[in-house]
Amino acid sequence: MGRLTHPVVVAFHEMRRHDLQLRVADAITSFAGSMNFVYLHAAIFIAWMVFAESTPWPALTLVVSLEAIFLSTFVLIGQNRQAAFQLAKADHDFVQQELELQTNTDLTRAIHVMTTELHRRATTDTEPAQTHPGATTPRSDT
Repeated sequence: MGRLTHPVVVAFHEMRRHDLQLRVADAITSFAGSMNFVYLHAAIFIAWMVFAESTPWPALTLVVSLEAIFLSTFVLIGQNRQAAFQLAKADHDFVQQELELQTNTDLTRAIHVMTTELHRRATTDTEPAQTHPGATTPRSDT
């Protein structure tokens, strides 16, 4: 049997698969959140400070600041995406829970009706025969 996946997750992945901008943002966010990103930047910054310029600080500060601006934008894109996903999942779960509650309520009512009917039949079948007019009870003379 295949793995069950939440319908919102399926729709979410389907939407992201068809949108190039979202796939690019996901790839950048994924890479920027990895240790490879940290190692690459450490190597680049060390090389820049040691080999590239005699006074690397002004240019390096500018580059790092611009990079931080862009990376924070990708972080916000990721957070917005996650918030939208959680909202869609919560909406779907709410609808499913309401349907389940309605089904359970209907089942409980049906069980109550059946139990009441069974109780009525059980008490009707065990009533003594003398409750009917003209019926007599057999006597025991021994």
